[in-house]
Amino acid sequence: MTRRAEPDPGLARRVADVVAGIPPGRVLSYRDVAELAECRSPRVVGTVMARNPTGQELPWWRVVTVKGTLADHLQAEARVRYRDEGTPLREDDRHLVRVDMGRALWTPDPSGG
Repeated sequence: MTRRAEPDPGLARRVADVVAGIPPGRVLSYRDVAELAECRSPRVVGTVMARNPTGQELPWWRVVTVKGTLADHLQAEARVRYRDEGTPLREDDRHLVRVDMGRALWTPDPSGG
């Protein structure tokens, strides 16, 4: 059996820091997180978040696809969290929940303040 290599600890920490910094009611796309965490791919961000080697509790529902959606198995729980946080949503016949990216996308302060 082949064992998967754990993500680089530095990368895992950078991803966790970016995700932990997303304020309630706002979101980033996997692509945005990858860019901010200096990660080579949005897919790697998803892998790091799924494995969560830092053990930190992360607001995973605040990281969505560029279209504002999540995997089907995450949508019901995310919908409750979005309602609690006041995250702007869009009606969508194909998904239980879809974030309104035009209103919910977070733009971090580049100065860090």
